[in-house]
Amino acid sequence: MTTLDTPDQPSPPSPDGPLRPDGPDKLTGAARYTADVTVPGMLNAALVPATIPVGRVAAVDVSAAVRAPGVHAVLTAADMPDLQPLPSPPLGHGSLPMRDDVIRHEGQPVALVLADSWEQARYAAGLVGVEYADTAAPLAFEDAPDETPASGHAFWPTDASVGDVEAGLRAADVVVTSDYGTADRHANPIEPSATLAVWDESGSLLVHSSVQALRLTHMTLAGMFRLPPEKVRVICPYVGGGFGAKGYIWSHTILAAAAALVVRRPVKIVLTRAQMFTLSGHQPVNRQTVTLAATRDGALTAIRHHSTHPTAREDGYVEGATRSTGWLYACPAIETRMRVRRVDRPNPTAMRSPGEGIGLFALETAMDELAAELGMDPVELRIRNEPEHEPMTGLPFSTRTLVRCLREGARRFGWERRSAEPRSMRDGHDLIGWGVAAASKDSIGALSSARISMEADGRVCVETAIQEIGTGMPAAIQAVAGPVLGVAAETVRVRHGDTLLPAASPSIGSMSALSVGSAVELAATRLRDELEAAGGLEGLRAAGLERLEAEATWDPAEHMREKLSRNAYGAVFAEVRVDADLGQVRMSRCVGVFGAGRILSPVTARSQMIGGIAWGCGQALLERSVLDTRRGRFRSKNLSGYLVPVNADIGDVDVSFVEDDDRRVSAVGAKGIGELGAIGVAAAIANAVSHATGRRMRELPIRIEHLL
Repeated sequence: MTTLDTPDQPSPPSPDGPLRPDGPDKLTGAARYTADVTVPGMLNAALVPATIPVGRVAAVDVSAAVRAPGVHAVLTAADMPDLQPLPSPPLGHGSLPMRDDVIRHEGQPVALVLADSWEQARYAAGLVGVEYADTAAPLAFEDAPDETPASGHAFWPTDASVGDVEAGLRAADVVVTSDYGTADRHANPIEPSATLAVWDESGSLLVHSSVQALRLTHMTLAGMFRLPPEKVRVICPYVGGGFGAKGYIWSHTILAAAAALVVRRPVKIVLTRAQMFTLSGHQPVNRQTVTLAATRDGALTAIRHHSTHPTAREDGYVEGATRSTGWLYACPAIETRMRVRRVDRPNPTAMRSPGEGIGLFALETAMDELAAELGMDPVELRIRNEPEHEPMTGLPFSTRTLVRCLREGARRFGWERRSAEPRSMRDGHDLIGWGVAAASKDSIGALSSARISMEADGRVCVETAIQEIGTGMPAAIQAVAGPVLGVAAETVRVRHGDTLLPAASPSIGSMSALSVGSAVELAATRLRDELEAAGGLEGLRAAGLERLEAEATWDPAEHMREKLSRNAYGAVFAEVRVDADLGQVRMSRCVGVFGAGRILSPVTARSQMIGGIAWGCGQALLERSVLDTRRGRFRSKNLSGYLVPVNADIGDVDVSFVEDDDRRVSAVGAKGIGELGAIGVAAAIANAVSHATGRRMRELPIRIEHLL
């Protein structure tokens, strides 16, 4: 097995902390992503997808495909090795791929073509003939009954309540109730999912894979192939974007390892853009109903928040859209409920941001509607309902920064100049709208380890098996280790992306920086103490030692024993311009102020939040996957039919942070920010469009037909 070191290129000092050590290689093209990796004797694979959503495979004709140029084999379910089934999750689907003849969704792999080149494999895949039996019309979301989720994908209580909601409704002076909808959306990372699997003569498995969870991939493959963990190695120094699409273990990773075992040659699978729409999850369409009740002075007396979304029939994913409703605003009576409808479609998955990203669109739009009914400023309404403790559970907050974010955001945005009357602000032919929304994301962690060494000449190296998903984790690691050890942060070398290194957090749930950062802080502190005991570098050299090394593990279960409500917060202010005749909407300006614990690397944190705001703008105005319910397939599985924001779509963006060093969340004081920047943006834009036009926006994305 080869060793793949990550680059060692120190960056110049920066007033905002170290610049990204991975930056030069990424900018020059020297960085190697999974699809770039080749090994001798490698075969390229192409999937043959099912063209129906429901039924069985009756027969597969591979005769033409095996005669095509460059083809070495065409594998079907009959050729697959016997694998150990594992519970779902960690699998992103309920059954192992190509294990039986049942078709569970359109796009499901039914055969695998192995050829010398990717182009030859794709061509031959089109020659494979598949006959189907027992086909049926897919069950549409509208026709399926509501079900209480009951699967491993339900990570939170599906029903929660406190107080008497009906009594709260009766005590109110004003009650608003509305339905809200969000669209099916697909993550479209620059790098499609890819896996290269290599078996050696000893029966060890080496996998290069573009994944958000190295350790999860490692343990899953070891379990499925009945291997001791030390016989499996997974490498992923760089992930070319994920957004949740690479968080689970999807079929291509399993098939690459299985096919390589069958043909005794390395096998690489790189999904096409169209296959990313069916084989790596999506954010499901969601229907929500929010009821808010308040007294005339704006004090909430009741909140009811229900959500429903479609999921796969088998082991369906559950979107936690109502979660943050329990901690955001003071209210004596709150009721939340999540339901699913099991239908014939690919399984959804967590997508930036699951839960809060969808749920806060509905809740924050409803808060705007309540403010309008009360004749109250939307910022003041939110501040007036600031809780002293978490309303749903009564737990104290570790820290709470929402009011500070709202006030600072209002100041930076110039909110005091807002005219409350809809359609009252214009610039020439454009209607101008200003909107606000709160953002919040819970702070969770994962068991993480780090190893730090210092050479006798003062060089420092940090090793941890984090996968660099594009957020700048190496820079954050440098920013933690350098100050503890008294060295310039940009001189710290970071090795990552290999399961031979100490295990680290997955890049999901906004947990990487706080988890890995805590492990690095603990390891660096331990190394500093050992170095001081040795008499510093001079003592190290005098003792004839070439290096000192320390390793530490941060365990969130130990650190978070105290029962607290641990969340990050933000306030988003958006300005939109709406063409008065054409209904075209542009986000011309956005201010985001966030309280997310200690900011380890200001330059990368700011970049993340700008990217999150662009992401939220896409959710509000552009992104929508349309499902053909007659065929059970998504239309326009490409970037010509699925719109994402480009630079010209994003106006001026102002991002800042309030002080918030939260050691009760993590040893390093950080909270998660990866998803926080995308939360609240869609609601702020929708509220701004409503202010500009006088028409309430309750459906995403906001389309021209909503305004004409």
